[in-house]
Amino acid sequence: MTVSEAQLKEAVGKLKDSGVRITPQRHAVLEYLLNAEIHPTADDIYKALEGKFPNMSVATVYNNLRVFREIGLVRELTYGDSSSRFDCNTSKHYHIICDSCGKIVDFHYPSLDEVESLAEKVTGFDVSHHRMEIYGTCTECKKVPQH
Repeated sequence: MTVSEAQLKEAVGKLKDSGVRITPQRHAVLEYLLNAEIHPTADDIYKALEGKFPNMSVATVYNNLRVFREIGLVRELTYGDSSSRFDCNTSKHYHIICDSCGKIVDFHYPSLDEVESLAEKVTGFDVSHHRMEIYGTCTECKKVPQH
C-alpha cells in the first residue's frame, strides 16, 4: 500500500467515524487533495474532477472541503484576497509562496513555539497558534526573463 493509499484509507476511516457518508464525489475530492503536489483551490479541484463527475458542482466541492476542514482532514489557507487553498498536511509546517505565480510549497522547520510564549509574555494574550509565510520567487519563475 502506498503512502497516499494509507492516508486515504485513514482519512475515509476518520470520515466514517464522524458519521460522514462517503459518496463517490467526496472520495474523489479527498483522493485529489491527498495526491495534490500543489495547495489547490476549490476551483482547481472542481476543474480536475469535472470530467469524471460531470454532474458535480463547485458548491459540492466547497461543501466537501468544509466537511473535511471541520473534521480536521484539511487546513484552509487564506492569503490576502486570493482564493482559499487547501492543504491535507495538517502537521505543523510553514509555507513559502512565490510572488510571481503564487505557488505555495511546504517548508518544514522546527515549530517556533518560543515565539508564541514570548508573544504571550509581551502582550498578555492567550496565544492559540501562529502562522509564518515566507515569500520569494520560485525556481520556474526565476528562469523567465524579466522585461
